[in-house]
Amino acid sequence: MKIGVFDSGLGGKSVADAIELALPQHEVLFVNDSEHVPYGTRTPEQIYEFIEPIFQSLVNAGCKVIVVACNTVTTTLIDRLRERFATPLVAVEPMVKPAAQLTGSKVITVCATPTTLTSPRYAELKAQFTKNITVIEPDCSDWSGLIEKNEISKEEIARDILPSIEQGADVIVLGCTHYHWIEQEIKEIVGNKAIVLQPEEALISQLKRVLAQLA
Repeated sequence: MKIGVFDSGLGGKSVADAIELALPQHEVLFVNDSEHVPYGTRTPEQIYEFIEPIFQSLVNAGCKVIVVACNTVTTTLIDRLRERFATPLVAVEPMVKPAAQLTGSKVITVCATPTTLTSPRYAELKAQFTKNITVIEPDCSDWSGLIEKNEISKEEIARDILPSIEQGADVIVLGCTHYHWIEQEIKEIVGNKAIVLQPEEALISQLKRVLAQLA
């Protein structure tokens, strides 16, 4: 079965690679929007205009399910996309719920794009799962662009992340698939002071459930 994987840029390639490793019997078609990346500071309407034809191209290519490996798209447009396309969409979103369940200090850090952080879906996640938890949202607005150009430094990551650790955060949520490429650096920076969460394992579990229904 053919699985489409979409992200604004190179971030979703880590998701596509993980899917290929977990589900080698399926064909994975990864596409991104290198012309317009990054999405994190664009409006939902702009993003929809970019991605609607790309999703249609995945459907036309025979993809039976599409993985939306972009938190910005999921948190702003997933309902509209599901109305537009009959093809099942499996989407990433910030792991606020598991972070809230894991934190001992009742302080978590969410690293995400400005568009994700201001989206209604992200607000819903916080309202539902972080009533008694402090959520710190460091300014990661330049991370995606720097990762695309392979120009992000460990010093910059530490500058953005460590203040939240000093404020007691013991869980870090990677709410953008671009950030998966610097997961190891983040783990080295925070050491044993915080758990780092990213959604690839949970996403693959959901994808397996959808594929079983389609079989």
